[in-house]
Amino acid sequence: MSQTAFHPPLRTLMGPGPSDVPSRILEALSRPTIGHLDPAFVELMDEIKALLQYAFQTESQLTMPISAPGSAGMEACFVNLVEPGDKVIVCQNGVFGGRMKENVERCGGEAVMVMDDWGKPVDPQKVEDALKAHPDAKILAFVHAETSTGALSDAKTLAELARRHDCLTIVDAVTSLGGCELRVDDWGIDAVYSGTQKCLSCVPGISPVSFSERAQHVIANRTHKVQSWFLDMNLIMAYWGGSAKRAYHHTAPVNAMYALHEALLMLKEEGLENAWARHRENHHILRTGLEAMGLEFIVPEDARLPQLNAVSIPAGADDAAVRSRLLADHHLEIGAGLGDLAGKVWRIGLMGYASRIENITLCLGALDAVLSDMGAAINSGAALPAAEKLLAHHEA
Repeated sequence: MSQTAFHPPLRTLMGPGPSDVPSRILEALSRPTIGHLDPAFVELMDEIKALLQYAFQTESQLTMPISAPGSAGMEACFVNLVEPGDKVIVCQNGVFGGRMKENVERCGGEAVMVMDDWGKPVDPQKVEDALKAHPDAKILAFVHAETSTGALSDAKTLAELARRHDCLTIVDAVTSLGGCELRVDDWGIDAVYSGTQKCLSCVPGISPVSFSERAQHVIANRTHKVQSWFLDMNLIMAYWGGSAKRAYHHTAPVNAMYALHEALLMLKEEGLENAWARHRENHHILRTGLEAMGLEFIVPEDARLPQLNAVSIPAGADDAAVRSRLLADHHLEIGAGLGDLAGKVWRIGLMGYASRIENITLCLGALDAVLSDMGAAINSGAALPAAEKLLAHHEA
């Protein structure tokens, strides 16, 4: 078999991630590679830290990108803060709360589960009841923006409850960072992790994290060694710390860091609150079109993520066949359901650079065409006019 250079097809990515990467970020990737201890790269590292502090809205010095995807950011938070025997209250309302439980148990901790229905936000009353029932709990862990369902939980309230009960918080902000309100310091979040491939519209493979001073104190005073050498914050900070002289820890993905820097610059230029508003406004336009088509959201309106829209698959539509047709005929990717929602929903992303009017009109038009051709139970031809009417009203 002959092998040649790989040239990927051009897609519009409107699934649960990765999201569309703008040409400006792709160009940054192509710049000359330099050494990971080069003084110029050290300067770039400091800029990335400052830009991440802005994105997270934190002044914590222990804010950095982990050289691995969001799942490694999750693991970094748990392995640094959970020791054998620790009790951790874990909230699960979708797939990713379950992964938190798995991390607790692999660290030798005890996971106390607070369960909510998929598609619903975490219930603060259940969390408070669990905190009262387990006064020896060390950590409260929850997903801010549950990517498997499109549900947004009240991170501010949950973090306040944890503080009141002298618990640290570990927060999954993989899908929320850059896409909806997140204020790490103001809300008192202790450990938070995200990913570059969602609302930052950067290439996959990097996980921004941040740890509060309270969390740093816990890490520095552990009884047991952190079980992961690579993710031990005590070691990584010697490389990502503020000193001009950096200790070698690992070879950072230099070009990927160029891309992250560019993505964070773009976020700073737009303005964080403007980015949050853009995601909200575009969600309303997409929602108007989808509902006019007859599709139903699975998440209550007051808990919907603007950047990840989960809708029920209409009668007469074959899940996999629709997604295959969208990809083949329209070069459009939307996401399937996960876990309990597999085969029941589609997840339509409006993340970062993908949150644009042209993407919304492409998605609505393509979905309408494919579903109408299949004879699915929708209001054919209604989606685009409804969305365009709302858009015209916004622009007036």
